[in-house]
Amino acid sequence: MFVDTDNKLIWKNGSFEKWNDSNVHILSHTLHYGTGVFEGVRAYQAMDKSAIFRLDDHTKRLFNAASKISIKIPFSQEELNKAQCETLIKNNLDEGYLRPIVYLGNEGLGLRAKDLSVNVAIAAWEWPSYMDPDAKKRGISVIKSSHKQYESSLHSGNKIIGTYFSNTMALHEALDKGADEAIMMDKNGYISEGSGENIFIVKDNTIFTPTTEHCLNGITRQSVIQIAIDLGFEVVEKNLDYADLSEADEAFFTGTAVEITPITKLDNKVINTGLRGDITFQLQEKFQAILSGHDTAYESWLTYTT
Repeated sequence: MFVDTDNKLIWKNGSFEKWNDSNVHILSHTLHYGTGVFEGVRAYQAMDKSAIFRLDDHTKRLFNAASKISIKIPFSQEELNKAQCETLIKNNLDEGYLRPIVYLGNEGLGLRAKDLSVNVAIAAWEWPSYMDPDAKKRGISVIKSSHKQYESSLHSGNKIIGTYFSNTMALHEALDKGADEAIMMDKNGYISEGSGENIFIVKDNTIFTPTTEHCLNGITRQSVIQIAIDLGFEVVEKNLDYADLSEADEAFFTGTAVEITPITKLDNKVINTGLRGDITFQLQEKFQAILSGHDTAYESWLTYTT
C-alpha cells in the first residue's frame, strides 16, 4: 500500500503536482486501448547517497518501447533521467521504486490514435521488498500457469501497457492456489518467465535462462548474466521446458522488484533439496555489493541523484 501520499509529489509533463491531486481523464486513449509504455526502476542507498540502478538503460528501453508503438516522447532521455532523480529528491526518498509512464491523451477516442497528446509522468514511493523479505533466503513457490505469455514479439524488450493482461491473470491464478508466483509458458510450450520476472535455472554448475523470443529481456536479467560470467560461470540461453525446471539443481527469478529470489518449490514439489542453492547465494551477494556501491567494478550501473 502507498503511504504518506499527502506529502508525496508526482512529476507530470515537466512540473510537480500533489500525489492525491494527480489524475487522468476517463477518456484517455491509453485507458481504453493500452497504448502506452512504462518502466520499473529502483533506487538504493549506496555509500550514504541515493543511487538509481541502471537509469540510462531503463530510460533507453522506455524510448525504444514507445517507438515500437509509434509514440514520440516529448522529452529527451536526458530530461527524463533528470526528472527521475528530481522525483526521488522531492519525495525525500533515499531508496524506492520509480514508475515512469507514457500515455496518450483524451482529445479523441477510437482505434485511430492520431493527433493525441503524449503525456509523461513519474511517481516514486517506498519499496522495501516485493516478496516477504525472508523469501530471499528460503525461496518461493511457483505453479505452472494455464495462462500463456502474450504471443507477440512486442513483449520482448518492451514494457508496453497493453501486453500485461496475461501476466496479471497468471499471478492471480497462482495466488488463488496458494503459491507465490506463476511460471508462464510461451506459445511453443517452453518456459517464458514469471508474471513479472525472468527465470534462471542451474544444472551441473551451468546457468540456463530462456531466450528472449517470447519473454522480456529484463535489465536485471542482463545484469545477472554479466555478473555470472564475471564470476566464471557459463550462462546458456536456450529453450527450457517444464522438466528442466523440475529437475534443476537451483532456480531463481530476477527482476527490478524481486532482485534475485530463489525458487524452491514447483507445483507443490520441492526443487532439489528445497533450499536456496550456492550459486544463487553467490549471485545475490555480488548483486547486493553492487547495489550498495561497494563493488566499484560496476559503478557505471549506478546514477547518484546528487
